[in-house]
Order: sequence, then structure tokens, then C-alpha cells
Amino acid sequence: MTMSSYKERAAELAIGFSANSLLSISFDWFLYPAVIFWLGIVYGGAVMTLFSMLACIGMMKFYDWSKRDWLGIEAVKGLREYRGNKRAGKLIAWALTKGDLVVFLILSVNLDPFITTTYMRHGKNQYNGMGKRDWIIFISSVVISNAYWTLAVFMGITLFEWGWKAVVG
Repeated sequence: MTMSSYKERAAELAIGFSANSLLSISFDWFLYPAVIFWLGIVYGGAVMTLFSMLACIGMMKFYDWSKRDWLGIEAVKGLREYRGNKRAGKLIAWALTKGDLVVFLILSVNLDPFITTTYMRHGKNQYNGMGKRDWIIFISSVVISNAYWTLAVFMGITLFEWGWKAVVG
């Protein structure tokens, strides 16, 4: 890679990370709590699960359409295929190939179904939509990530209300 291509890649990743972070923060820390507060854990959780699924499908469609690795997911997938002599590279490659279920759960809880599914798709830099296996991963991740986040947000709201009543009366 030339210096200008490194700069272009860095700019692409910076824009991708910034846009994804802005979307995630807005969705997870503002919209999600507001909907759970107004509609409750069951209806609010269902509405936000649907919104999450639609948003992630939209992001997947854009990701595949753009054919650009704007979050570095394909680069990380490339580490699974590392065959070099560096000990750190071998360790990362081994970890990434030995624990799909663990990686799936960690990504689902900490990130979102789009990133989870994109990472778990077979192949690298293919941008070819989702097959049956990918849809299973996606739907499973939607359920797990939204169940986790709905409970976390509901507990946060409940603790806030409890604290408010304790202080204010």
C-alpha cells in the first residue's frame, strides 16, 4: 500500500467508526431508554427489537452495496486465516477460529446484530448478502442483543426511578 492509500483507508475507517458510533449512541442511549420508559419493558422491548432489526438490515444492505470495509470487520476476519510465523498472529487466529459461539455471544451483547452477522459470515470481502446460515445468525443475534439491552435499560430506568424516589420522596 502506498502512503496515500493508507491515508484513504484511515479516513474511511474514521468516517465508518464515527458514523456507526453516532448511530449506536443515539439508538442505545437515547431512543432505546425513551421507548422502554414510555412503553414499558414488553411493548418497548418489542418495538426496539423491530427497530434494531430494521436498522441492522439497512446497514447490511448498505455495507454490501458499498463493497467497502468501513468498520474493519473484513480485516479482522482476515486474521482468522493468518498462517505466518508471528506468535501473536497465530494466537489471534487460533482464538478467532476456535470459539464461534463465544465470539457470537460477545459480539451480540457488546455490539449489534449487523456487526455480529458480518463478522460471522463465511468468506472475506465478498459483500454478497446473507444466506440461510447468516439469517439464522442475524435473527439469533437480534433476539439475544435486544433481550440483553432491553433488560439492561429497564434495570437502569428502575434504578433511576428508585433513586429519584429515595432523594425527592
